[in-house]
Amino acid sequence: MTTTAEIVTFRLKPDADAAAFVQAAQGLMPFLTGTGDMIARTLSVDEDGLWTDHITWTSRTAADAAAKAMFERPEAGPFMALIEPADMVMRHAVVHLHPD
Repeated sequence: MTTTAEIVTFRLKPDADAAAFVQAAQGLMPFLTGTGDMIARTLSVDEDGLWTDHITWTSRTAADAAAKAMFERPEAGPFMALIEPADMVMRHAVVHLHPD
């Protein structure tokens, strides 16, 4: 298996509350960890309001399966409702170096 990083960048909707968004992101953690394939996750925002959700998965197959399943999960609704869809960019990359 090839460890895969899923990197999603986006902006929140203009009226979205950042604290509510972080809480909604936290609400997804049981699903993500429950897949058994998530290795790590970080969520960050830069000074210009660009958010990055960085998830490390055991494989690209696992990342794709989780992304597909997430949209069927009710707990994804509050998270997705605060994101500006036109600003979302998702990409995947093979991880070559990570802490042991």
